Amino acid sequence: MIQTLTDKFAIGLSLLCAAHCLAFPLAMIWLPSLAALQLDGESFHLWMLLAVIPTSVYALTMGCMKHKRFQLLVLGFIGLALMISAVLFEESVGESGEKWLTVIGATFMAVGHFLNYRLCRSHQGACDCPEHQSKA
Repeated sequence: MIQTLTDKFAIGLSLLCAAHCLAFPLAMIWLPSLAALQLDGESFHLWMLLAVIPTSVYALTMGCMKHKRFQLLVLGFIGLALMISAVLFEESVGESGEKWLTVIGATFMAVGHFLNYRLCRSHQGACDCPEHQSKA
């Protein structure tokens, strides 16, 4: 159950990262009062990474251990690497490079978590997941 929740949470965080990068500049134009929230700074990216890293590592690792689908772990870790690179190398890749790295990384993360979640749900009673064992 907790692995399923962390997959859902990580998908939400990944989508929030992508939406922040793509939609926040437009939202600032439409609603200038959003500038007071200070969501455009690098601190937002760091806080998001602090939430994304442990959540994703836990959910993807647990899914990999249960389903033995290492490609999902690789997908997620590629996404994490891209998102971390966006923060670490922001100066060298520029603002647009940072956005591309974040959006592509968030996409990898969301797809990895979605497939991890779906794989567990598709097995119904045959899955090793704790939530399915309690139903059997």
